[in-house]
Amino acid sequence: QVQLVESGGGLVQAGGSLRLSCAASGRTFSSAAMGWFRQAPGKEREFVSAIRWGDAGTRYADSVKGRFTISRDNAKNMVYLEMNSLKPEDTAVYYCAAGFRVGLSNRPLSTSKLQYDSWGQGTQVTVSS
Repeated sequence: QVQLVESGGGLVQAGGSLRLSCAASGRTFSSAAMGWFRQAPGKEREFVSAIRWGDAGTRYADSVKGRFTISRDNAKNMVYLEMNSLKPEDTAVYYCAAGFRVGLSNRPLSTSKLQYDSWGQGTQVTVSS
């Protein structure tokens, strides 16, 4: 059974940084895509970033491009989201997700939450102005 556990959220001032971590377990992730999504109160869950576990290909939402960096550590089965220059509009619950149908290197990384099969419980990120 797949388990994804996020950590690293918190309260930070605008312009600050946080690093989110996602511990993945329960199966082989070598052909998976790992995604970060976020959901603000009253809004839909939206794509933030994704990484292909195999070749480390990445994709970012336009709103975070240049500020956020996704990475993975194969040996530790960890996925990270380094968030810099945080803005109040980045405030949301951040979720780690695994997509086992969308991790192949011959297809673009998916931004659709429907393509991700397993989800963590989320970690709150609050950015104060």
